[in-house]
Amino acid sequence: MKILLTIPPLTQLNTAYPSTSVLKGFLNTKGHTVFQSDLGIELICRIYTKDFLKKIFEETAERKMSKKMARIFNERDRYINSVEAAIRFLQGKDRTLAPRIANRSLFPEGPRFDNTADMEWAFGVSGIEDKARYIATLFIEDIADYIREMISPYFDLIKYAESLSSYAPTFDNIEKAVSAKPNIIDLETFNLIEEKIKESEAEIVGFSVPFPGCLYAALRCGQYIKAHHPNIKTLMGGGFPNTELRHLSDKRIFQYVDYITLDDGELPTHKITEYLEGKCGKEDLIRTYYVENNELVYSQNDNINIPFSENGTPDFSGLKTDLYLSMTDMVNPMHKLWSCGKWNKMVMAHGCYWAKCAFCDTTIDYICRYDAPKASLIVDRMESIIAQTGETGFHFTDEALPPKVLKEVAEEIIKRKLTVSFWGNVRFEKSYTQEFCDLLSDAGCVAVSGGLEVASDRLLKLMNKGVSIQQAAESARHFTQSGIMVHTYLMYGFPTETLQETINAIEVVRQLFQEGLVQSAFWHRYAMTEHSPSGKNPEKFNVKRVTEEKNPFANNEVDFDEKLDYDIDAIGDGLNLATYNYMHGIGLDTPVYRWFSVKVPKPQKNETQIWKNKQV
Repeated sequence: MKILLTIPPLTQLNTAYPSTSVLKGFLNTKGHTVFQSDLGIELICRIYTKDFLKKIFEETAERKMSKKMARIFNERDRYINSVEAAIRFLQGKDRTLAPRIANRSLFPEGPRFDNTADMEWAFGVSGIEDKARYIATLFIEDIADYIREMISPYFDLIKYAESLSSYAPTFDNIEKAVSAKPNIIDLETFNLIEEKIKESEAEIVGFSVPFPGCLYAALRCGQYIKAHHPNIKTLMGGGFPNTELRHLSDKRIFQYVDYITLDDGELPTHKITEYLEGKCGKEDLIRTYYVENNELVYSQNDNINIPFSENGTPDFSGLKTDLYLSMTDMVNPMHKLWSCGKWNKMVMAHGCYWAKCAFCDTTIDYICRYDAPKASLIVDRMESIIAQTGETGFHFTDEALPPKVLKEVAEEIIKRKLTVSFWGNVRFEKSYTQEFCDLLSDAGCVAVSGGLEVASDRLLKLMNKGVSIQQAAESARHFTQSGIMVHTYLMYGFPTETLQETINAIEVVRQLFQEGLVQSAFWHRYAMTEHSPSGKNPEKFNVKRVTEEKNPFANNEVDFDEKLDYDIDAIGDGLNLATYNYMHGIGLDTPVYRWFSVKVPKPQKNETQIWKNKQV
């Protein structure tokens, strides 16, 4: 049977999300005929054209609009006439436009341009192409804002309809949205999936849904297929089902798809195909939901997996890699890596070698089952992917790169005299000596991101992070001195965290920036999840779940009770404001309490001195 694997709108616009290429690589080894398409980038490249943008403005001409949208509408001719130039430039096909874009004479400037005071700091006078990319990105985002307010309330360049699915205890709101009259964006999505079905002659269509923002479009496509191609079987898998739908009891979603798979999708997809070909029975299906006789059925067979070394080399054939856009939507240097450049995404090892952190989904297969292949196989796959895509940059999407394997991979890269660039997530542990970081830099490592989380030794111990502030700072110093950019993920609101500990944490972050040990940072508010140790046993963290009952649809984030004597939202605003300025080199000598709109204590120096009298 012919299989079409799709990535629904939208994940990233600068590079292909790796799920379909990984599945295709494995299914090729089983003799299946597999096609793939990133519907997201292809849809964007249809929307951002003169003809389509003209339709959008014509359709909305008589509608009531805000002052911000009227500002865009009144410049509609300039938007229409320059939109294709913006796309060409962001695709790297018309780089001579950079000076004209950078001097701000080509594009109309909508509401997104109202807060660009830091532009000259970020790009100066020499970073013309980067500055032009930033301006072109703002231009593209202004159009996206217009579409969202005037056409589709769910439209977004990345988090498309995320608000519908990111917290969905029931299917009600999603069903209402998918059942509504299709708008012009939906209709173009239908045209796109119809073309892909005809090109591939697909008998099975698979939707990879890694994020909540992909679900709406996946279900819209499934809805279209059910109505126009009832003989085609549809299936859905990926990160969203894996984390959210493990306790699914509401079968309404099966109006749009026939099968939902959990965890690694290689074997489940293979077995579904074999079942549809009559080569096995339903009892052989693996980790698969389906409806039979109007009853929801789950196949079980949860523990049947293949060694990571046998899942095949990712196959990127069929993806239109020339369409991807290198965008710069913020001046955070690590976030720029996410959105700019055509990185080859791949996984070095399956699962997390630590898998003990209390906030992490450590009970789910993609984290708890660690399986690392030999370094030579990893580098073989890298060389194969380079030959396919022509790109030598790699983003390793591991939960945390395993130091032992990473060291062997770096040595293998150097041994083969490969010229590559790569980055990924690490744990700031003692393995990262200066010698090791120098080796990584020589092999092509350009950046790492790692969790310092709460930046409190007490809380790091409570959450079983396995590192201390001192150790994280030491590792960051070694990376930085090797020329490797360091980004740290930070967290606030972890159970039992006091206001004093939060203020101590931002003081630690201030010191890290002041000493030049990190170049980028970002704060997240703690969320308790169903599959984490803190969600499984909240009483160990002195909090209580609001309810033990399972939702009929999505079950991931857990509501819990904790009495706080401070405004956590205001604290989050202050943390982000301070860190934003620190990344600009601003306010490093400002007392940390000055960043907050509410009264906060001063940091306790004995708690937050990261060097403990050691010289940098």
